[in-house]
Amino acid sequence: MKRNNLDQIKSLESPPKIVNIFSEKEIKMMQELYALLPEKVFNKKQNVRKKMWIQKYNLNLERIYLEKLKNVLGDFKMDNLKDENSNDFYGILHESFSPLKLHVDSGFGENDLIYKQVVTPLSPYGETVVFKNKWYGRSTTFTIDKEELKFKPGIGQNERSCKHLKNKEFNKKIYDKYLTHIDFNNLRGLEVELIYKWKIGETLIMDRTHIHCSSSNIKSKKLGLTTFTKK
Repeated sequence: MKRNNLDQIKSLESPPKIVNIFSEKEIKMMQELYALLPEKVFNKKQNVRKKMWIQKYNLNLERIYLEKLKNVLGDFKMDNLKDENSNDFYGILHESFSPLKLHVDSGFGENDLIYKQVVTPLSPYGETVVFKNKWYGRSTTFTIDKEELKFKPGIGQNERSCKHLKNKEFNKKIYDKYLTHIDFNNLRGLEVELIYKWKIGETLIMDRTHIHCSSSNIKSKKLGLTTFTKK
């Protein structure tokens, strides 16, 4: 996919940052929201349960969340898929039982002015590995598996690609400590920008063009809220 506004997307980019914008009470409200929302999908391959934050499910929390995101991001639009009435979801609550592999959440529209993704930990354990390398195509899962590369994505599904690869071997010490769930050769040419160790009360904000993944250091499960934005 060729972006029609690549220069604008790049002009909005900035280094990843961790902010403290939600109180202990607000985090608890998000955890309670997860318990109440209906399950949207249980992805057996990724071993992750996902629930979509439906509008008007908790009006007070919606107001707080949008207001605090706007204080940090400025003006933005949601880009989290829509419900059957074409209303934006506010985010994806995800309970992961296995580490997610190498991917990018860069969206699916060639005319979309993609912006930031916001990750708020709702459990005290978990790690997100963000790479310096960026991807300006559509949302993609990166693999060197020949069979997986034959996958043809449907609407809202990630493409498969190995075009992220370069010649430089990945750092073996970082691999052994954080990324053993990924084929070592699938990391060639990648360099780590940030290894974010989840902490309740913090929120990670990063460009949607960053290639990233979970670390292999996952306990029984982790719970988080992710919101994708555009301008």
